[in-house]
Amino acid sequence: MDLTLALAGLGVGIIVGLTGMGGGALMTPILVLVFGVPPIAAVSSDLAASAVMKPFGGFVHARRGTVNWQLVAWLCAGSVPSAFLGVLLLRLLGDDESVQQTIRIALGVALVLAAGGLLIKAWTARRSSSESGPAPKVQVKPLPTVLLGAAGGLIVGLTSVGSGSLIIVVLLAMYPKLRANDLVGTDLVQAIPLVTAAALGHALFGDLKLDLAAAVLIGSVPGVLIGSRISSRAPAGLVRSALVIVLLASALKLFNVPTAAVGIISGLAVLVAVGLGVAAKLRPATGHPASAELAPAEPAQPTAPSATRQATPVSTP
Repeated sequence: MDLTLALAGLGVGIIVGLTGMGGGALMTPILVLVFGVPPIAAVSSDLAASAVMKPFGGFVHARRGTVNWQLVAWLCAGSVPSAFLGVLLLRLLGDDESVQQTIRIALGVALVLAAGGLLIKAWTARRSSSESGPAPKVQVKPLPTVLLGAAGGLIVGLTSVGSGSLIIVVLLAMYPKLRANDLVGTDLVQAIPLVTAAALGHALFGDLKLDLAAAVLIGSVPGVLIGSRISSRAPAGLVRSALVIVLLASALKLFNVPTAAVGIISGLAVLVAVGLGVAAKLRPATGHPASAELAPAEPAQPTAPSATRQATPVSTP
């Protein structure tokens, strides 16, 4: 069971490093539905694993300069205290399944909307090609950003879901100029103090299962390093495609769609993304042969000098 948990952690870690999200939205349902872990224990163990895992990915993005530190500071100002409040509310509610289900459905709808927003952004980016140049200047809005952090921290404390998925959705809406790589790096770094605060809150109440957290960490730490290295260097289009796929998969899990169906739909989405990427690559490639054919036509100009040579002998006599 430990090896299976480590493999699950590896897969989730790669997704978290690549997209900045999917930790709680994927790992917590896996622990509950696949391994039969009680919900509160799954939430606390996932938060503890994320608190150790995410700094590795955040360090990679920080070195690559894909982190907006001003946004991180304002988000943490709201998320850290509200994460403790979320843990307290969870203890008062006593893991009420109806409350948990309502939160999951709301998050699922938000993730679907975010996937649509990313697709719209991809369409506009292809026309403007704004993401190919240097990072645009982002004007930070302190109060809305703090409120976003507070809402995210509250939900994370309750469900362990939202440190990446929920906050990245609203960040995308609030700051459309953020490139995909910067969006992932900023979201990953701001989640570090958020999940740490929530994990400490659960540990104080004795909900933390160290054996579960350790098994997940064995796979998730190398996974997040791999995903972060890919994300920090990858083209924005690749990161955006991965974000859309993870958003859809996370939303389906939150809607309690069977795991097999989620796998099939995610696989089809990957095939569509690969197909679109290949088509985009072939489009400029078809222009190269045309330009190559035009290139030999230019050296045909030396025939003009030969004509002048013929003209000169005629004029000499």
